[in-house]
Amino acid sequence: MNDQETQGAAPTRRDFLQGAGVAVTAVALTTLAPDDAAAAEVQPGNAQVAAVGPAAVKITLNVNGRDMPTSIEPRVTLLDALRNYLDVTGCKRVCDRATCGACTVLMDGKPIYACTTLAVEAQGKPVRTAESLFNDGKVDAVPAAFVRADAQQCGFCTPGFVVSMKAVLEANPQATPADIEKGLQGNICRCGTYEQMRDAIYALCNQKRT
Repeated sequence: MNDQETQGAAPTRRDFLQGAGVAVTAVALTTLAPDDAAAAEVQPGNAQVAAVGPAAVKITLNVNGRDMPTSIEPRVTLLDALRNYLDVTGCKRVCDRATCGACTVLMDGKPIYACTTLAVEAQGKPVRTAESLFNDGKVDAVPAAFVRADAQQCGFCTPGFVVSMKAVLEANPQATPADIEKGLQGNICRCGTYEQMRDAIYALCNQKRT
């Protein structure tokens, strides 16, 4: 009889992982408070929220003052719903992970990243995109200031900037240039047209740059 037969077969990787999993679970349960440990047990039939999906569901989004019905899977983001389902393409996909601001839209009057907001979350809430800043053949003061200051190059970030800027001015019509720049902290321009944007900001505030 060799040493391996005397000591038993060597543990496999699966044995090791199974043992480690049991140990981690035991430690986690023992560190839970009594109420938490009870909550850790799944109680079937206690769900209070009706589940939807994974198949497409019918929703209606109010976009730029219009009710727009569509059918989407619940996992679809507001950005994808706007661009791919409703053909509202003002908001742009750039980073797709809430770091650049190109997809910024207003929901309930507040700027949000459309790439990390589910479309189903926007139901019953007015959504405004960059398209809302052009009405009856007239360009809103914010994008008009951008044009005069030549504050855009590739243009991918511009819709997010003008929407964020509009949100600041709507919340505070007396906003200072510093207030507006603070409101733009979630937006990035990879072309680096920040100085031209500052010219537009000062013009909107009726101030001269020093």
